[in-house]
Amino acid sequence: MDDAVSSHSERKTDPWTVRLARSDDLEQLYSLAAHTGGGLLNLPYDRAALKKRLDWSAASLACDIETPENELYLLVLENGQNGMIAGSACIFSRIGTPWPFYSYKIATHTHVSRELGRTFSTRLLHLVNDFDGASEVGGLFLHPDYRTGGLGSLLARSRYLFIARHRERFADRVIADLRGYVSAEGPPFWNAVGRIFFGRDFAEADHYNALHGNQFIADLMPRYPIYIDLLPEAARASIGRTHDLAVPARKILEGEGFVYDGYIDIFDGGPTLSASTKNLRTLRESLCATVIPQEPGSDVSDGRRALISAGHLGDFRAWRDRVTEKRHGITLHDRTTLRQGTDVLYLLSGQ
Repeated sequence: MDDAVSSHSERKTDPWTVRLARSDDLEQLYSLAAHTGGGLLNLPYDRAALKKRLDWSAASLACDIETPENELYLLVLENGQNGMIAGSACIFSRIGTPWPFYSYKIATHTHVSRELGRTFSTRLLHLVNDFDGASEVGGLFLHPDYRTGGLGSLLARSRYLFIARHRERFADRVIADLRGYVSAEGPPFWNAVGRIFFGRDFAEADHYNALHGNQFIADLMPRYPIYIDLLPEAARASIGRTHDLAVPARKILEGEGFVYDGYIDIFDGGPTLSASTKNLRTLRESLCATVIPQEPGSDVSDGRRALISAGHLGDFRAWRDRVTEKRHGITLHDRTTLRQGTDVLYLLSGQ
């Protein structure tokens, strides 16, 4: 049956809600991190590192600020029926604090020899801090058993609704650092570049970064450009290539308005995408409304699918619902227990 016309009694209320993480989520997040396979900096398989992130998120929510400083907001995807956490995502208000945010920027240089009559172009990697001061969305991860039914989109887009509801806490530019390609021997880019200078395999360096920050990058990373043509073929091929598991996340980001402009992660060579915050699709197309009661005898089968968000800071929630737009507000078809008069931000499906 077409779900656009199915009756309310034949549908089950969507149990999934995105909310801010709490300290008592630690064990569930630790269990979730066990499924990442490593390499996901913002969901490390380490209780101490996860606790630091939870504490950081709690402190960020408690801050009374007017501009982004150095906050982290950790979101979780929760099943309201059984309390299970099936995913997580995070937003950094301002990167480059307290340590610089390093990227490699791909540049093309052309060389000409008049004597030999030869011209050729080569690509170089320049170590840059071009994204210092930007906000970042990252850490998007879903349990392998729940990568269907649009839950990834719900979790991803809830971050932009959170930004929209707290615009003053975020920068005018936002980036997303995607996981890079990994072979059976590890990330080819790290094996060819990073391991030479840091003397550690990728998992160890990534874990150290999660626990202690990236000052060691500034201490040990070479400042001179790296000629891509001098790298092994496997490393060259992996530059800007997305990890297989991150391909769906990249599609969601590109649908939101993020673009790849030649910046890569210094660890695994994965692509860094960026966008103007005001031009993010969710921010541009979401609408403000007040929840009003359903009229007696109203037909609840005519509702339109929508992503809804309500609440401020620690009370923030995002979920999927069906709504009917009225002159003075919207009615909700599933979360009918939400207090009437609540101000919400919603995004109609298909927009």
